[in-house]
Amino acid sequence: MTAPTIKLPAPLFAKLSPHPFLLRNLTSAADPSLPPARTNGRGTQDTRPLHIKASSLSHAHGSSLVRLGDTTVLCGVRGELLPVERIPQFRPVEGTREDVESGGDDGVIAGRGEMRDYDLLVPNIELATGSAPQFLPGVPPTALAQTLSTRVYSLLHSTGLVGVRDLRVWCNPKKDGEGKEGGEDVKMEGAEEEEEEQDGVLEEDRVVAYWVLYIDLLFVSFDGNPFDAAWAAVVAALRNTRLPVARWDPEREMVVCSRTERRKLDVRGLPVACTAAVFEEKELGEVGTGVVEGRHWLLLDPDRLEETLCREAITMVVDCSDGETRIKSIEKQGGTSIGRELVRGFAGIAEKRWQEVKKAMK
Repeated sequence: MTAPTIKLPAPLFAKLSPHPFLLRNLTSAADPSLPPARTNGRGTQDTRPLHIKASSLSHAHGSSLVRLGDTTVLCGVRGELLPVERIPQFRPVEGTREDVESGGDDGVIAGRGEMRDYDLLVPNIELATGSAPQFLPGVPPTALAQTLSTRVYSLLHSTGLVGVRDLRVWCNPKKDGEGKEGGEDVKMEGAEEEEEEQDGVLEEDRVVAYWVLYIDLLFVSFDGNPFDAAWAAVVAALRNTRLPVARWDPEREMVVCSRTERRKLDVRGLPVACTAAVFEEKELGEVGTGVVEGRHWLLLDPDRLEETLCREAITMVVDCSDGETRIKSIEKQGGTSIGRELVRGFAGIAEKRWQEVKKAMK
């Protein structure tokens, strides 16, 4: 006499035993030649649909809305002027504006020090109440939100996505000596100009202020893979940013901004983040501290359920905008399944992901 079997509906099976349910889907293909499929029907290397919309906020200098499956994040960029008098231990920039801004790669590398020391890029991530069950109202920022903010901050500086050249506000005596009055350019004439000519001393170019970019991200809906979505939103928002043209007003001795003229940021390249999680045949409770034996699968663009079932993940940031694949960053979290060979193969997956994100950006 055979024991009776109990058949559970798939949704109930997934809630009661999520790990065996996902494992069953990955290993129960009728045809062994077919690639394994996840519980949501995607293949292991299939990503969710990506939608990017720029200019989503009307009161920000740049904004974007990114939807990656059921993960939705809104990004707004707003610039504020920071006078050099308010910067502790400010180091004046030596040289004329033309010499400094045409310094090539050396000038770009030197400018990254200014951006870090003066905190010119300030990202902040908030996980909205109701975006996922674990995010409750009235609690301090979660560890996940702080970790994501730190990763975005580090990647902004390491990739050099925004150059300090776009954030400097110069005082150029030759050009700023021409004020605007009644809609026409009026040159400064009179005693001050005569005194400068008599003394033979001309004021040099100098940096009087910096633009500080506040990059705020709000997760409206959270369903896994938050870093890829957040980074895509940051890149799209910065590419959409238009800052008012700022100049030094010698008469009022202050920086003034134009109400009509705006200047686009010179965003360098298109770095794209690609994340995958490692799903292991054994459950987390069965895994010891040593090397895990058994099969494992690399799940590209994991959702919230898959992230809870995986203890190892890899994120690679690549940029193929100049015709070559340049790896900007590699991050690996937990586990021992990912080795050098898998990382080399993952670079090809990241290249394909870059093409998908580029298409969505357009």
